Amino acid sequence: MRTTVGIVGAGPAGLLLARLLHNAGIDSVVLESRDRAYVEQRQRAGILEQGTVDVLRAAGAGERMDRVGLRHDGIELRFARQRHRVDFPALTGGRSVMVYAQTEVCKDLIALQLADGGPLLFEAEALAVEDADTDHPRIRFRHEGVEDVLECDWVVGCDGFWGVARQAIPAASTRVFERTYPFGWLGILADVPPSHDELVYARHDRGFALLSMRSPSVSRLYLQVPEGTDAQAWGDEEIWDELERRFETDDDWKLARGEITQKSVTPMRSYVHEPMRHGRLFLAGDAAHIVPPTGAKGLNLAVGDVVTFARALTHRGETGSTALLDAYSETCLRRVWQAERFSYDMTTLLHRAPDATPFEDRLQLARLERIASSRAAETDLAEAYTGFPFG
Repeated sequence: MRTTVGIVGAGPAGLLLARLLHNAGIDSVVLESRDRAYVEQRQRAGILEQGTVDVLRAAGAGERMDRVGLRHDGIELRFARQRHRVDFPALTGGRSVMVYAQTEVCKDLIALQLADGGPLLFEAEALAVEDADTDHPRIRFRHEGVEDVLECDWVVGCDGFWGVARQAIPAASTRVFERTYPFGWLGILADVPPSHDELVYARHDRGFALLSMRSPSVSRLYLQVPEGTDAQAWGDEEIWDELERRFETDDDWKLARGEITQKSVTPMRSYVHEPMRHGRLFLAGDAAHIVPPTGAKGLNLAVGDVVTFARALTHRGETGSTALLDAYSETCLRRVWQAERFSYDMTTLLHRAPDATPFEDRLQLARLERIASSRAAETDLAEAYTGFPFG
């Protein structure tokens, strides 16, 4: 089996890359270890930056997103029982974000790929990326119980942190930067309309809370909990009671309760693998970097990576120059580190560390008050939240 670009992983990064390459007349094959139902059901990020929205529209994958997605023109910061709205368009020259779950992005891109794209093989487990430092890299994989080889000109690893792509890069030529946090997010899905029409980020002495949504009838909410917490150890009413405490305000705002249909705990970590390229193997998305979810950057960083690769390969085909491909890692990492910085800032701004001192508590409040009172500080947050430029 042979193709120009072998793509490992059919998450949003791999699927979008296949679409971008197809539109540019470049053939590809996507290998995904899971079945289609799993890919279309796994719950992940749900906030799309302005740039991600624009890319999906340009790729022909924006029709359903524009029809059922929820455009948000701001977020609310909540602290000391006060509420402050950050108005994105007013601060960024018109930019906004879209609430549209990763599962829905994948459904749209899978449908397009199966309709008119290149091969998309589900239950095709990548076993290894070989000969990445030659002109003829290859992916060994198993499909329907039979081992096979995909010969490529280029390989893009979109297979996540635990995938095989990053393992093909020699450890001696890499650097890893990471930080783990002593808390996680207890997340719930609930069959109840959201209690606010935009996301609410709450800093409270008992810990962080986030009010989000999946649709006009389904709420997504999070609580900061100690690292290693078992989600099932929390009763439903206990969760609602704690959310109510952390979202409390001095006005008459009320938190609506409903049936909790899903509980899970998300660990918090920051991770960057440098470089993001080895020979003809390129890493994208979680295979190269992870951010805590506070800044809503994970999916959007993956989109930036594959847009950068698709532009670079198209440029090579049009000009013969490999300059953009050679600069892939450096180009992506500039954006990655800005997203890591923003996600770290948001995490430390809103979460209370287990050993936090009264001095640190007051610093958090001072930082929030600065954002609420300074247009410059507020603009910095709005520009980062709505997205850093691709490339």
